[in-house]
Amino acid sequence: MTSLTHPRLFGLGRNPAAPDDVLVRLAAHDHGRHGIHLRRGRLPDAVVEALLTYGGGDSAFLLRADRLSPGMLRRIEGHPDPAIRDAPADFVRSMVENEAPIGIEGIEEAYGRPRTALAAAPDPKVRAAVARSWWERPLDVQVTLLADPDPRVRAAATLHARPGVPPQLLDRCLADPATRGNVARHIPLTREQFAELTRGGEQELLRAVAENPHLTAEMAARLADVDDPVVRVAVARSRHADAGTRDRLYALVEAEHADGGTEAYVALHWHGLTPGWLRDAPLEERLTHLERSDPAMRRELASCPDLPQDAWRRLDGDPDLGVRQVAARRPDVPPEVLERLVRAHGDHVRPPLVEHPNFPRHKLCSFAEEADPRVRRVALEDPGLPVPALERLAAAEESYLRRGVAGHPGVTLALLERLLSDPAPEVADSAAANPALPLDRMHRILADAGL
Repeated sequence: MTSLTHPRLFGLGRNPAAPDDVLVRLAAHDHGRHGIHLRRGRLPDAVVEALLTYGGGDSAFLLRADRLSPGMLRRIEGHPDPAIRDAPADFVRSMVENEAPIGIEGIEEAYGRPRTALAAAPDPKVRAAVARSWWERPLDVQVTLLADPDPRVRAAATLHARPGVPPQLLDRCLADPATRGNVARHIPLTREQFAELTRGGEQELLRAVAENPHLTAEMAARLADVDDPVVRVAVARSRHADAGTRDRLYALVEAEHADGGTEAYVALHWHGLTPGWLRDAPLEERLTHLERSDPAMRRELASCPDLPQDAWRRLDGDPDLGVRQVAARRPDVPPEVLERLVRAHGDHVRPPLVEHPNFPRHKLCSFAEEADPRVRRVALEDPGLPVPALERLAAAEESYLRRGVAGHPGVTLALLERLLSDPAPEVADSAAANPALPLDRMHRILADAGL
């Protein structure tokens, strides 16, 4: 996030060409330290020492071990200031306290005990953190966590499909309010278990069951009558739904979405079962989904590498942009398909389509003449973009275009100087972070800030 008040200091801290002496001086300023903390790679010891001098525990809190030399790691571990010495462990403990994701190795380091011991720690939040992060735990540890007296621990132990629930504990976990939703989402269910889970009509439980990839055709058919957009979409994307059922359920949710239904929007775009099973279906069956009304089915189809040319032509012309973008990632996509897609919509996906080996990069310069500023932005992917084009883009009303010029490797010093004073903070930030920035200009930025 760009600093709104000191964008040049923030950008300079991230500048990969900034020498150690500049970074040491920059460390005396809050916004400069923020930029330095976002740099990639190992930091020189002198810079780390300056960060600790001016930032104290706050800086130590942000310094990951892979950015420090072994000597500096030892320096922090034995630092006389406990705020610095304990900062890495305090960070992990705060993550555990707030029930945020954190790696099991970090938990072991912070608490100074092996994961086997931490699984039985007195604090239930620690036990829950171990259950969330130690996926490959042995069966005896999983059994202990599933019997934990704290519901948060039991819920964490069933959050993921693995290591799973032993058969002898399955009924107990399905009856436990803390675990039954998670378990219902992952394990193969018997007819009796399915009936018990769906009998009460509890919304979250029905949604969990509907997302279970192991449902039988009979179970999917029974869920098809549930009046809930998330359940409807999940059933429509099930391997057991026939074409008529899929189209009917999807049409119902689309109609609810058209009427302004928020849950319908979430179901269509952010929720629901991903039809990953489709990739393993026979080719003949997969091709029947070319005409399905749910774009998620066609997006999954477009991710298959073995489709015939006729199918690719249809997917390249699909009405859904997401389908076209997925299809454009195939190894043998024609260059003209990539160019047409980017010229029509820009390139806002990751990884960018212009990075595809088949993209005609020699045409990037021509994008600078497009009317849509989102498409003109693509021209900045050309490291050899001529200066006249850079000057036109630097004069654009849209700050994201000016920011792109500020970070471009071909920017002139005159343009860079102008963009350093741009009224948009993100533009000045990018200009200060450009490695083409001369050393004397870096020193002037420091001097202007009294550093």
